[in-house]
Order: sequence, then C-alpha cells, then structure tokens
Amino acid sequence: MKIRIKKLHLRTYIGFNPEEKEKKQDVYIYVDINIPFLSSMQQEKIENIYNYKTITKKIIQYVENHHFLLLEKMTNDIADLVMKDEDVEEVTVEAEKPCALRFSESVSVIIEKKRTHEPCNHFNRI
Repeated sequence: MKIRIKKLHLRTYIGFNPEEKEKKQDVYIYVDINIPFLSSMQQEKIENIYNYKTITKKIIQYVENHHFLLLEKMTNDIADLVMKDEDVEEVTVEAEKPCALRFSESVSVIIEKKRTHEPCNHFNRI
C-alpha cells in the first residue's frame, strides 16, 4: 500500500548564499510511503492503521526548525526520518525549491530508500 503526501508547503532556511541564510524560502515536499496492507484495514480497525498525520507533523517540525545548505541534504534527512518507522518498507521523497534557477519554475531532488529486512507490521500509532 502506498500513502502519498502531496505538495507539503513549508518554509525553511535553505541555501549557501548569504541572502538564503538570512531569509526563509518556500519548499514543497512530496512523500510516497510504502507500507504493508493488512486485512484488518479493510475492516477499518483503527488500531492497525499507519498514522500519516504523525509523520507529516515530524517532517514539518524538522524542516521548519533546521537550516540546510543543500536541497539534497534536506531531502535525504526527510527520507531517513520516515524510515525510522520500522513498518515503512520504502519511501520516496521529492523536495522542490521554486525559483532556484533563472528560467526554471523549480529545482527538485528525489531520494528513494528501501528497507533491507522485513517490516514488523505493527501500526498501533493513534
């Protein structure tokens, strides 16, 4: 099963130019989280759901409270944050920085990470 968080609009310090270090900029975050689909989810058992609101809050807090020199670093850190949950099988994170290049709408970095061992399948998060 894939959970997709689309265009999470955040503001953070990102870049290495002096003006980028002093003023927050917009970034857009896209996250695809692969988790196992449990038959109990079809029965809408709350105790077995993956709480995507919790990970979204963690991403917001992390991004908005840190300074980054590189978009690549921020994207990798977000992927690592998501992968801390051992039930996540795979994550793809795209971080987009609007107006980063002249004549371009935006620049983005995409990072994919996969678990190397079997997930635990324990979703009790609410």
